Amino acid sequence: MENEVLDLLAEICEDDVVKDDLQTELFESGLMDSLGFAEFLVELEDQCGVVISPSEVEREDINTPEKILALVEARR
Repeated sequence: MENEVLDLLAEICEDDVVKDDLQTELFESGLMDSLGFAEFLVELEDQCGVVISPSEVEREDINTPEKILALVEARR
């Protein structure tokens, strides 16, 4: 599932750096914005069956690929 999530994240961010550096700051670097994150959550549910509501997470909880992977793993 990790590869699926990272592939999806790379697609949304339009940059493979999110696969190579799991500490990449997604929002500060401009790779993702709130609309992109909402799109990611919809695709995550469709492709992986993991449901995460935007209101359930704070930005600092999902600002790196590593944190997103941990959140997805906890929700599986």
